[in-house]
Amino acid sequence: MVNLTPNSSFSLKIRLTYPNHPGILASITRAIAEAGGNLGQIDLVEQNRNTVIRDLDIDAASTEHAEQIVQGIRALTDVKIIEYKDRTFNLHRGGKIGMHNKLSLDSQGDLAMAYTPGVGRICNAIAQDPEQVYQLTIKGNTVAIVSDGSAVLGLGNLGAEAALPVMEGKAMLFKEFAGIDAFPICLANQDTDMIVETVKNIAPVFGGVNLEDISAPRCFEIEERLRQELDIPVFHDDQHGTAIVTLAALINALKLVNKSLESVKIVINGAGAAGVSIAKLLRKAGAEKICLCDSKGIISKSRSNLTQQKQEFAVEATGSLADALQGADIFVGVSAPGVVTPEMVRSMAVDRIVMAMANPIPEIQPELIRDDVAVIATGRSDYPNQINNVLAFPGVFRGALNCRASAITINMYLEAAKAIASLVDPTDLNREQIIPSVFDERVVKAVAAAVQQAAQQDGVAHC
Repeated sequence: MVNLTPNSSFSLKIRLTYPNHPGILASITRAIAEAGGNLGQIDLVEQNRNTVIRDLDIDAASTEHAEQIVQGIRALTDVKIIEYKDRTFNLHRGGKIGMHNKLSLDSQGDLAMAYTPGVGRICNAIAQDPEQVYQLTIKGNTVAIVSDGSAVLGLGNLGAEAALPVMEGKAMLFKEFAGIDAFPICLANQDTDMIVETVKNIAPVFGGVNLEDISAPRCFEIEERLRQELDIPVFHDDQHGTAIVTLAALINALKLVNKSLESVKIVINGAGAAGVSIAKLLRKAGAEKICLCDSKGIISKSRSNLTQQKQEFAVEATGSLADALQGADIFVGVSAPGVVTPEMVRSMAVDRIVMAMANPIPEIQPELIRDDVAVIATGRSDYPNQINNVLAFPGVFRGALNCRASAITINMYLEAAKAIASLVDPTDLNREQIIPSVFDERVVKAVAAAVQQAAQQDGVAHC
């Protein structure tokens, strides 16, 4: 396995001092480079005839690598480190989100209208016509981000408190990209019935529910029951957000290799929430040859004790992931680092497409197969073709909230994927650009419009 690229998730801010002599800063930058660090911003804090104090931002590849960089600087005789901080931890201190008022309270009259006694008139209006809650409160633009902390990122069952930083980040993305007020709801309970009841009980506040980081197979039941029992859209992003963006990327990747979704053999490694949902959406989009694998290899009909979700994709064949990949056109990985070798990739069909989306370390490093594939995508931001759910969920909810959708349908997923794919102009489409940037301002508008239109077609829109 090759070394990971230094990136901002392991970024340091180092304050150091050294004599005001020519060449010392060059020796510092050389030490950072020799340690494999990526030097970013350099700020002058203080300078006099004798000394210089500077702040340096440096990207590393891991916590251990960051420490190696620090030790490399410490080894310089004339340089003293005053302090160093992990920039990611600093960013999270105190939390990443907060509440703010939409209007000011500058007078007694303002207070009387916003709160008691004037607010009583609004309460009565909603009691008489419950639909008014969408116009007279935050409900119409608010999403609950619900997690029990049982499957936090790729880290496992860390619990509710440890899930909170992820849900805060999700709330930031909702606001930044779609103008939606989302709030993290991390539950100190991992009982399916209790989670369903809790979400039902808080639903009056929210216009939609985004389920996040809930382990499979429980996540399937929780989502299905909430869809049946609530009249607001419920969306499990680990399933459907991942599936939407994966399909969007494949639509464009297949154009490059001149193959159709109906004709290709697709191997999906990882049969959790994301893998099963990707398989379902690809099948709905027209894929006919899908082989789903888990840690034991091909999900075969000969295996016992398969979950309902795995049974749906069980095939006659048996064998390992390596066996499944022989002659395959597409590999989609939502599994574990390093499970695919270059030899396994070379056993695939010509013009192969590899989507190795395990994070932070993909199923196979792109550097190892760059010349062996037509297209490669990962879940990382430091490689081309990042499969990032932020391309999907803000626009999906924006569209659903705009038309007061009571549910999110398969058709809405399909149209969202097509909308994302359409944003890559045919003249710009190439092996390193099969998906738009997450910062492309057209994405949310395009996805929202597509979702809204699909909701109207499916009869789930209410305005």
